[in-house]
Amino acid sequence: MKGVTVKNFVLATLAGAGSIFSQWLGGWDIFLKTLVIFMLVDYITGIAVAFVFHKSDKTDSGGASSKECYKGIVKKMCILALVGVSVSVDNLAGSNYIRSATIFFFLGNEGLSILENIGLMGMKYPIFVRKALEVIKETGDKNE
Repeated sequence: MKGVTVKNFVLATLAGAGSIFSQWLGGWDIFLKTLVIFMLVDYITGIAVAFVFHKSDKTDSGGASSKECYKGIVKKMCILALVGVSVSVDNLAGSNYIRSATIFFFLGNEGLSILENIGLMGMKYPIFVRKALEVIKETGDKNE
């Protein structure tokens, strides 16, 4: 019975922490879900470029580096931290668009990075996808 109790405690703690974290980020809505998906796909395609294709611009050899992988994770965490800060600024200003603009900016940024990674793999992609991502990034950057 102790094992089940510890397991339930750990799961409840993780669920509570996840709930608090997502609320700090402004709620688990379609914008945040999409940003997290883009961040994961960017990270995975970046790893594929380094490990499989050996075409990473982060190392001299083009291969993978644990230091660069760690840096990538830290950058993704900083993006989420900036979204959290944007929520706080929205709350202070009594607005509701700073978080959205921040997320739009990073959606465009992450999406363009995904396309860059796909290009490094030698794959083609529809040009309208790039244009749409550039518009999303600019929309986030122009919302002042």
